[in-house]
Amino acid sequence: MEEQKDVVIKFDNVTKMYKLFKNDKRRLLYTFCKRIKYKEKKAVNNVSFDIKRGETVALFGRNGAGKSTILKMITGVCFPTTGEIMVKGRVSALLELTSGFDPEFTGRENIYLKGQLLGLKDKEIRDLEQEIINFAELEEYIDQPVRTYSSGMKARLGFSINVNIKPEILIVDEALSVGDEEFKRKCVKKVNEIVNKENVTLLFVTHATGVAREFCKRGMVMEKGKVTFDGSIEDAVKVYDNSLTK
Repeated sequence: MEEQKDVVIKFDNVTKMYKLFKNDKRRLLYTFCKRIKYKEKKAVNNVSFDIKRGETVALFGRNGAGKSTILKMITGVCFPTTGEIMVKGRVSALLELTSGFDPEFTGRENIYLKGQLLGLKDKEIRDLEQEIINFAELEEYIDQPVRTYSSGMKARLGFSINVNIKPEILIVDEALSVGDEEFKRKCVKKVNEIVNKENVTLLFVTHATGVAREFCKRGMVMEKGKVTFDGSIEDAVKVYDNSLTK
């Protein structure tokens, strides 16, 4: 029972089925007529796993293996067709870093907007505001409308908000390629600090096995919607590398 209390992400026989239509017109018609034909695709097929508080887990797999669908279900973007998912704790997802921004709001206003979307109260956001601004290195641009920002500036602001909100579960999906090399190193250092000092649970989705070794102690490999391996990061890297040669 004590062991169960430490579990912060639990998948129990989870399957996610998508309906594939020939075109958008047929997808729309299906809303009104269920006889419209479609193909079914199991993006995730009967997957079960537990992730405990403070674990650092890398998720490997080719494109289409089901990794992104797993992340979407953890973050509540989509839901399983069958099975159950439990997520316990504040989730910060470094996926689409600029999602949730209002282009007409300033960077500072968007800090409050995105903070509220992530479940923070205004006082909590105020306490973190300057730390977020300093990390993003936007300086005088912080009070300019986000529509005037470059894509790199928006991504830096999004990354800074997500890593500074004191997450309990941090999900990273190839998001450490933000900005120039110096800023990338700063991002990697920040993620390491969060994971090592604050007992944050990390789920890291990547094709870069070298970076995964730097962050993670456990690795899971996915193929065709199933978890085919779950064990130490070194063994997971070997299994994933071997799968690429098939």
